[in-house]
Amino acid sequence: MADYQQTMQNVKCQILDLWMDLIDEKLNSSEYFELLKGILLQYFGISKSEYLHLDKDNFYPVSIDAAHENITQGIPSKLLEQHLHQDYPFPSAFVDILKKKYDFADDVIVLREVNQKPFGIIIVQETVDWKEFAKTKYIYDFEILISRVIQLIQKNIRATYEQKMNLELVRMTSIFHSSMDIDRILKALLHGVRSALPKFESKLILSNDQDRHLTVDTHTFDYMSERSSTIEAFVSGDLKIEQATDIKWCVLNAPIKGRQGIYGVLQIFAPLNYVFGKQEKDLIMHIAETSGNALENAKLYHQSHRLVSDLQLINETSHRLNMKLNQEEMLLFLAKQLTKSFNPDEICFVLKENDVYQVTTGSTDFFFENESMPYLKYVGDHFDESTDALFVADFSKLVVDKVSLMSMMAIPIIIREKVHGFSIVLHNNPYFFSFDSFKLMQSLIRHSSLAISNTILRDQLQEMVDRDHLTKLFARKYLDRYVEISMDKDEGGVFILLDIDDFKMINDTYGHQKGDAILVTIAQHLIDTVQEQGICARWGGEEIAIYLPNQTLLASIDLVDKIVASVPEVTTPSVTVSSGVAAWQKNLNHNFHNVFQNADIALYEAKNNGKNQFRLFEMDDVTN
Repeated sequence: MADYQQTMQNVKCQILDLWMDLIDEKLNSSEYFELLKGILLQYFGISKSEYLHLDKDNFYPVSIDAAHENITQGIPSKLLEQHLHQDYPFPSAFVDILKKKYDFADDVIVLREVNQKPFGIIIVQETVDWKEFAKTKYIYDFEILISRVIQLIQKNIRATYEQKMNLELVRMTSIFHSSMDIDRILKALLHGVRSALPKFESKLILSNDQDRHLTVDTHTFDYMSERSSTIEAFVSGDLKIEQATDIKWCVLNAPIKGRQGIYGVLQIFAPLNYVFGKQEKDLIMHIAETSGNALENAKLYHQSHRLVSDLQLINETSHRLNMKLNQEEMLLFLAKQLTKSFNPDEICFVLKENDVYQVTTGSTDFFFENESMPYLKYVGDHFDESTDALFVADFSKLVVDKVSLMSMMAIPIIIREKVHGFSIVLHNNPYFFSFDSFKLMQSLIRHSSLAISNTILRDQLQEMVDRDHLTKLFARKYLDRYVEISMDKDEGGVFILLDIDDFKMINDTYGHQKGDAILVTIAQHLIDTVQEQGICARWGGEEIAIYLPNQTLLASIDLVDKIVASVPEVTTPSVTVSSGVAAWQKNLNHNFHNVFQNADIALYEAKNNGKNQFRLFEMDDVTN
């Protein structure tokens, strides 16, 4: 059983290494899965496998790019639904369904969300190693690990896709709002659509273009000949999708509309039964609406010039925020960008800490005073119920309290589809901020939300590397690095090695769960006792190490004595610890291996002398 535990640990480490190496690479789902297949081959000898993701009630191979292929190649989820919530081993009927399409299918890894809802499956060709592994309890840990990894990969891919689309939108919109030439605007519209969706056909239907001399290939809107879905999109101003079996196409109709009217319909033709994803629909609608506004406002050169500058600011901000800054640096930079763009009187950033909103770095002094409470309460209450941004021309009309700052824009900071905080800008004058400013601030905060999310993810990954999962003590590798750095820069230090006495008997008598609980209790007690004097790390099994930089052997006696005496008092059932203590000094040319060896010898003496005590490895012994 221990071998499989080590296998799980190795798999975790290798996946983490791959993630750290590839986090900045723009790989697609298929390329990521090829790397995961390598892990399946290395540890279980599985040479054939396939990942199918669940989308719109069908399972599709990851090798199929869902944006460009006919979705009828998927396996209906209803065929597998009754088996997906069963435990290993899965019934033969489940595997038989998959064998009809994948002849190598012998077993399945079900990928589940945190709420246990399946979101995909990995079909594998069974091997002896895999068959034995699947009988152990670690199969469930493996399923959770792979599920979480693939979810992280999918989030990373979505973020990369959004970034790519945003760059294309920046390019298109810069053309839309820098020209008064209708022909040029329409050319940019079609070019942008075909660049973003190169495998789909597109068609531009415009109303009332008789007085224009266009070189762009467009069609005139005709109520008598257009499809009903096209007419409905044109009249309602909403995106409409039709599975047109008569022409064997899925037709998406996006209205090209401005603030005062609808000027045409952009048609996208995909394979029959294709299901447009939310990102694609949002992208197409954004393109259609942006081009509609450009058509309507082509003559307003100065306004379009400002919008181009705003988009350049977004691009600049995105680039800076993705330079691996920490959270404080991001917020300070963003505060400068908001000040430069909107000239507000007050700025605030609020982030959630333990589900409580806290004013953070980058905020002006006003938001640390009681006078700001009406604004913070109003905005906080709003974002507890909604993710919609706030655009307020006169705040005094919304609250009973007397307020001095009238204009307000408040944008949520959304991470993993939840409100993680918000940003507020205020101005003394009512109606100070324009609607264009509101949209720009939304873009800036949306991009910063992604950067903050990436920072949180990086911190979580680093925490996984540096900390022991069970005890939350530092990991042994972290301690090794810490001591090596200390031995380079400090004049001396003390290394303490503790071992829980008769820990195997505790596990055998009370069970491993109680043993784990004792380990956690002792770990927290050591952290509270040592505090800022040094660091605590899990050395291995029931052994825990403490390192005290710039400490002498004599000075550490009180601390070790206190630990040995207090551990039985804080543990239930009561346990004792034995400890070995060793010191090093720079003038004696020690290395970490010597210090650890000395502490281990002292620990061995403590064990042999009756346990529940500590022993010092004297400096005289080191010299001899």
